[in-house]
Amino acid sequence: MDKNSSAFLADPLVDSHIHTRLCGHAVGEMEEYVQAALRKKLKKIIFLEHMEEGIHSLHGKTWLSEEDFDAYFAEGERLRSVYADAIEIGLGVECGYNPDYRAVLKSRLARRCWDQVGISCHFLKIEGMAQHLNMFSRKEENTQLARHSGTEDILHRYFTTLIEAVNYLPGTMLCHLDGALRYLPEISLSEMHHGLIDVLLQAVKDNNLAIEINTSGIDIRGEQFPDRRILAKAVDHNIPFIFGSDAHKPEQVGRHFTAVKRTLSAKFGL
Repeated sequence: MDKNSSAFLADPLVDSHIHTRLCGHAVGEMEEYVQAALRKKLKKIIFLEHMEEGIHSLHGKTWLSEEDFDAYFAEGERLRSVYADAIEIGLGVECGYNPDYRAVLKSRLARRCWDQVGISCHFLKIEGMAQHLNMFSRKEENTQLARHSGTEDILHRYFTTLIEAVNYLPGTMLCHLDGALRYLPEISLSEMHHGLIDVLLQAVKDNNLAIEINTSGIDIRGEQFPDRRILAKAVDHNIPFIFGSDAHKPEQVGRHFTAVKRTLSAKFGL
């Protein structure tokens, strides 16, 4: 793919990663997110709600049940009808990969028609514990558990799990590639981790996925997920990019898109 083609470019008028109150850790009705997108003059949004399977979290459920997804689709279809002349609305899923339940996840994905299937991995098993570690949590119980368990090994397992997920699930986009342990400012990726990222990017390319430019990273670490080194590798692989705000509040829709687009255009010509 030519990196100057429209398919390669990340469109700052499209937000492909928006959550809702149905996941239990976001606020606001779906319609409030649509209205926020209209105020920011976006032309398209895609709701991307959490699907997990077989996870025992330290802090309760942060994903949708099948009944929740029924309500999600019902409200999404209503909003499509109401706002048909104003904005395009997509209904997608962020599928958190759990290798022990991968067949169940694949079966659940096949039951519905998704406008976007984002692949991620939020939780890892920790030896000797019944609960899973949430690698994306800022809660002290999770961050201390990550430090105690060894952050280098956790990141190794995280990237290895993503490689398996990308090769197994019918995804369209890889979410927040280097976002794991994002609330541990002391961590850094080793050359071993970057070797795994090289394998992961090749899997993304081979399976025709896009890479998400997740702008929540600006608020968390001052740089989007993934970082510029990883984006440069993705450019070399001619992997397309998609903007996602990872909004958990209506006011976060489309956050930082213009500034990040400007920065990446200067750096990579995106």
